[in-house]
Amino acid sequence: MHTNDPAVVDRLLRTPGRWAVVGLSNNTSRAAHGVAAYLQRIGQTIVPVHPDAEAVHGAQGYATLADVPGEVDVVDVFVNSRLAGAVVDEAVARGARAVWLQLDVIDEDAAARAAAAGLDVVMNACPAIEGPARGL
Repeated sequence: MHTNDPAVVDRLLRTPGRWAVVGLSNNTSRAAHGVAAYLQRIGQTIVPVHPDAEAVHGAQGYATLADVPGEVDVVDVFVNSRLAGAVVDEAVARGARAVWLQLDVIDEDAAARAAAAGLDVVMNACPAIEGPARGL
C-alpha cells in the first residue's frame, strides 16, 4: 500500500514547477479549478489538460497530456480512480517527474508502476490542503 512521503509532498509544493492538471476546466464548481488557482498562488505553473482544451486561469489548455509541449514536472490527476491508471501511464511515458493523485483518486497498481519508473508519487491528497498545513 502506498504511503505518501512528507518530504516529497513538501518538495513538490515548495519547488516551483510545471504542473499538468488533468481534468481542469472552467467549471468553477469542480475542485480542480480551485486547486489550480492555489497552485498558481504558491508559484507553480499550471497547464490545464481536458478534452475541451480550455484556457483556465490564463493558462493555455490541451486536450491530452501528450499534447502538452515541453517538460512537465508534476501530473496532477483529477479523474476518477478507474481512469487514473491510464493517466499515470501517460505521465510515465512523457517523462514527468511526479504524479499527484488527488483526494479519493486511488490506484495502488498505478502508483507502484510510477514509483518503479522513478517518479515521485503522492496519492489521495490535495495540494490545497497539504500546502497550508506547511505554511504555504
